[in-house]
Amino acid sequence: MINAEIHHAFEGLSTPLVADALVRLGLPLRVAPREIRPVVGCRLAGRALPARHAGSVDVFLEAIDGASLGDILVIDNGGRTDEGCIGDLLAIEASVHGLAGMIVWGAHRDTSELAAIELPIFSCGSCPNGPMRSRDRDADALTRARCGWQLVERGDVVFADLDGVLFVHERHLAAMFPIARDIAMREREQAILVRKGRTLRDQFRFKAYLERRQTDPEYTLRRHLKEVGGAIEE
Repeated sequence: MINAEIHHAFEGLSTPLVADALVRLGLPLRVAPREIRPVVGCRLAGRALPARHAGSVDVFLEAIDGASLGDILVIDNGGRTDEGCIGDLLAIEASVHGLAGMIVWGAHRDTSELAAIELPIFSCGSCPNGPMRSRDRDADALTRARCGWQLVERGDVVFADLDGVLFVHERHLAAMFPIARDIAMREREQAILVRKGRTLRDQFRFKAYLERRQTDPEYTLRRHLKEVGGAIEE
């Protein structure tokens, strides 16, 4: 899928729905550290463009030079918050080139200017100073980036919103999106019924679950919901 198709397919969905779909498919959840929060904007969906910082902006400029419209720059600065590794000039460069946004495992600076540029950016926080010195650059700095425990490579897709950041390999998108939409529809239907007076306890036949558990302590709510057709993840 190209970035425009990914962006369109994510409309009406959320990272929790994507996560539930991945669980149903039996795929691992590749979640970025919870410290990474929105700085500008609150939604992103597109192909990952990895870049590993080494104290100099050249790696980002090189990554942007080879980017496609709608790519998302995923920056690995080792989670450091003692330096702002990106700022307003890089954001302008990325925006003009057509990138959809940035995910920064590290800190940013120039917060007010970034807000004016309006390029969606997620980071671990702000720091007024930039890098104090350059470091040795890894040979794969433009093909692999760490985001906490997650290794992000070309071929990965980023989904981000107010609940966090997820990485999904492109080969799983065709299976994931229909399930995420199915879960969204089911949850909307359940919510409508609650507003009409039919509680989740009624929909889930919760009393029957409690009675069954009295005689079968190993009987779980997850198993019960699967049996009565109310499960989300199954």
